[in-house]
Amino acid sequence: MFAGRFSWRRFAAFLLLQFLLVLIVYVARQPLVSVSSGPSWLSLGLVALVVLTTAGLAAWRQEGRPTPVRPETPLNPDETTLGQRQIFEHLKVGLVLVDMDGEVRIANKAVQQLFSLSSQEAQAGSLPHLLRHYRFVDLWRRSRELGLPQTLTAEVPQSRRYLSATVYPLSGDMQGQALMLFEDVSELLRLETIRRDFVSNISHELRTPLTSLKALTESLRAGALEEPEMARRFLGHIETEVDALSELVSELLELARIESKQVPLQLQPTDAAAVVQRSLERLRLQAERAGVQLEADLDTGAAQVMADASRLEQVLVNLIQNAIKFTSKGGRISLALGRGDGVMEFSVTDSGMGISVEDQPRIFERFYKSDPARNKTGTGLGLAIAKHVVEAHGGRIGVQSQEGKGSRFYFTIPLI
Repeated sequence: MFAGRFSWRRFAAFLLLQFLLVLIVYVARQPLVSVSSGPSWLSLGLVALVVLTTAGLAAWRQEGRPTPVRPETPLNPDETTLGQRQIFEHLKVGLVLVDMDGEVRIANKAVQQLFSLSSQEAQAGSLPHLLRHYRFVDLWRRSRELGLPQTLTAEVPQSRRYLSATVYPLSGDMQGQALMLFEDVSELLRLETIRRDFVSNISHELRTPLTSLKALTESLRAGALEEPEMARRFLGHIETEVDALSELVSELLELARIESKQVPLQLQPTDAAAVVQRSLERLRLQAERAGVQLEADLDTGAAQVMADASRLEQVLVNLIQNAIKFTSKGGRISLALGRGDGVMEFSVTDSGMGISVEDQPRIFERFYKSDPARNKTGTGLGLAIAKHVVEAHGGRIGVQSQEGKGSRFYFTIPLI
């Protein structure tokens, strides 16, 4: 009956009970005496029995009672709510607490940013007026009806962002209310689009030359080998397609090495004007064959940049080749240098076909071609390589273009 941890109170109660038993046995063995002789041992034993039993039971009950603890000072509800709101305001995830009638209880600042709401719009009391997006409101209604979490990804036109929304119905004291979380997944979707386009584009780039090679080989086997002139012509086509495949593989390996920083730059003081002049001379003959005027404005004085000269020339050659490719006969391409805030800006401006506003943010992605129907040559990797080379120098690259009025590609390299 004393199972459990050791307790001095239980031990004392046990001793009292043992003493009581001994006393009862002793009294029972004594001879009875007359009433006139005073109180008997039996009477004293009964009194002692009552006293000791009362004390033992009191000690036993006291042991089972919890020690009273002074209650802590209750928190101020207003202070608790204020602390929660401060935490919510620092979350980068949009958070909305809505009751069963669609009234907004809490909405943090991230919601205002994700939905591009004005200060007045962010104070809206109902969910439809706050979000102004029927798909997210329907998501909350469906979660309320089913009593289960619901998820949806949709574009928000006013902020031009893709948001992933999840609704969690609450229970307990908050039964009927729901917590809505919004996360910006625009960048994830953009990367997924790049990955999907990469697979599609590289498949196309490989399929075209491989199809041509197979057709040429079958033609030779079917009898073209017996005609020397035709055989030589087919072999020339085969060589062209093999060169295209070799260029594609080489540029893929080059891009992979640059991205993984396996190609260290040989940085040293470099004459910017000399790099531009060498690039211009390398492509002057190609420009003349295309009927395009190629010129340069290099009046910048003795300007030196900290760069890898061969890599810098690689970037310029790529930009000039693109300009020649997309500039019609009789057009003009101009190379220029300009000093900026601690940087030297290199630019290649053409009078060609230009680039649409929709295509400009993606032209530096690998394999991306702004107009595949008109741009059937090249691997689509040149601008991606140029971007990585410039950024490896600590600079940045960009484009300014208007469709039908030409383009201006520029990049910066830090001055010494």
